[in-house]
Amino acid sequence: MGPAHTDTDLTDRILGGWTGRIAGNMLGKPVEQGELWTRDRIDRYLRQADALPLTDYLPEPISEHDGFELRPEWRRCVRGRIHGSCRDDDVDYAILGLDLLETHGFGFSTEQVGDLWLLRLPYLQTFTAERAAYRNLASGLKPPLTATYDNPYQEWIGALIRADIFGWTCPGVPRRAAQLARRDAVLSHTGNGVYGAMWAAALIAAAFTAPTVRHAVDDALAVIPASSRLARTVRRVVSLHDTRMSWEDTLTTVAEETTGMGWIHTVPNAAVLTAGLLYGDGDFTRTITLTVRGGLDTDSNGATAGSVAGVFGGAAAIPDQWKAPLEDTVRSAVFGFDRVRISELAQRTLRLAEAAI
Repeated sequence: MGPAHTDTDLTDRILGGWTGRIAGNMLGKPVEQGELWTRDRIDRYLRQADALPLTDYLPEPISEHDGFELRPEWRRCVRGRIHGSCRDDDVDYAILGLDLLETHGFGFSTEQVGDLWLLRLPYLQTFTAERAAYRNLASGLKPPLTATYDNPYQEWIGALIRADIFGWTCPGVPRRAAQLARRDAVLSHTGNGVYGAMWAAALIAAAFTAPTVRHAVDDALAVIPASSRLARTVRRVVSLHDTRMSWEDTLTTVAEETTGMGWIHTVPNAAVLTAGLLYGDGDFTRTITLTVRGGLDTDSNGATAGSVAGVFGGAAAIPDQWKAPLEDTVRSAVFGFDRVRISELAQRTLRLAEAAI
């Protein structure tokens, strides 16, 4: 697979990736609590609000006593109340990755990733595996020990959500994107946690030139070990989709097969994401809404689905109800990047991508 062809096309697709990631993250943020906000509960909430099919950001609660308690941030993340994006780690890491590549180039080391975390990222804005790795870095440990010492979250979704920047800057070259993502991921993750980052980066890189979303999913599978639990689960979703099983039944089947892994583990979340992409079939709205309705780590999955769909169709194909409320503005905990413009982030990413082609 070769790189994307025209400057205009590449500009629009990278902007689509950034916009899609932020919109998908905002869509999923109010219901990000997988043990409570199950697929069934999300749909019951939407039915009560007469919001199915879902075609916009989540509606606000009908009342404060309706039995559906959203996350505290909901007042800045539901339709009619959004004025720029909320701060979220799913976007912070994309920004931090951009800063990494601008500072150290594509030859960056895992140690340099850690150094930049300590310099740019507040400790209390890290979670699970990233917080464990950050603590280990501050204690003087070096990679790969930062990922394994006192870290029970090594296969959770954190490394996957950091992978977009490597896909955006390697358009049409999924294997190179995966190699960069791996170098970043091993700071905090092992096993399927690392494979998830490689898979996501490759998926986004492939979306620049793949003729269909299914082709991009197949290309991404090629960069991770075929025998890994992640690869087997993604292939399972693909096979169920191929039989024309419904989206609902596909997720029910795979949920039964991944039970006990937890709602933040990479593998079940990759299943929800793959289903959203395949059944969304390139349509931006359908892709991110199906993905978020799938439950588990809703804001992370919505963000990655939005990134893939945004790259696949470009920013011009993202409907205005997703773009306009963002007001081209990002809130971020990364030092030096709060209230940065989405368009500026995309332009800086474009320069890196063009330098790599």
